[in-house]
Amino acid sequence: MSGIGVDTAAVLGVTAMSLGMALTPGPNMMYTVSRSITQGRRAGAVSVAGVAVGFLVYLTATSLGLSVLFVAVPQLYVGLKVAGAAYLLWLAYQALKPGGISVFEPGELPRDSDRRLFTMGVLTNLLNPKAAVLYLTLIPQFLHPEAGHVLAQSFLLGGVQIAVSVLVNSSLVVAAGGIAVFLARRPGWLRIQRYVMGTALGAIAVKLATDSSKPATA
Repeated sequence: MSGIGVDTAAVLGVTAMSLGMALTPGPNMMYTVSRSITQGRRAGAVSVAGVAVGFLVYLTATSLGLSVLFVAVPQLYVGLKVAGAAYLLWLAYQALKPGGISVFEPGELPRDSDRRLFTMGVLTNLLNPKAAVLYLTLIPQFLHPEAGHVLAQSFLLGGVQIAVSVLVNSSLVVAAGGIAVFLARRPGWLRIQRYVMGTALGAIAVKLATDSSKPATA
């Protein structure tokens, strides 16, 4: 990895950061888990594949200069963060409101085709403010322009992040059915899970809205 300027510390740093973000409730987790519960593990797996492609789109765009656009027009970046925070607050309200639905609670959803499941996975991730912040401000901190091959560094570290996300979301998709059965038999735990997820989403929204960091460039 030293040939492209990426050291072990950077890989471990991105891995730890990606793991923490993947395990934090968000739109991707809610979408993939809900599809696995309502339509089966295969549907969840197709949805995870769509989420992975959404990450790849972000990775490609930022590696090829999207960050520069946000630096040149900071209002666009601020608008993205505000819209993302509002979206997360709406998700938090849906979880916390009286009669709110837990992501692990089976519900009546239309059975979608593989193409729609995949497309919605891509769109869910592209509209995910966590993904935008990850590629615009966090991963660039591990790049070292003086080492050369910045584009290769970016794709390698982005690949590490995507692999971690796919592993976590796939594990949740496989376990979602068992978790749903466990929580369905314990309504109190189901409410606790809903409150924890809603609170976490709200906290992320507030942090995103108040974060003063700027998009990083290589």
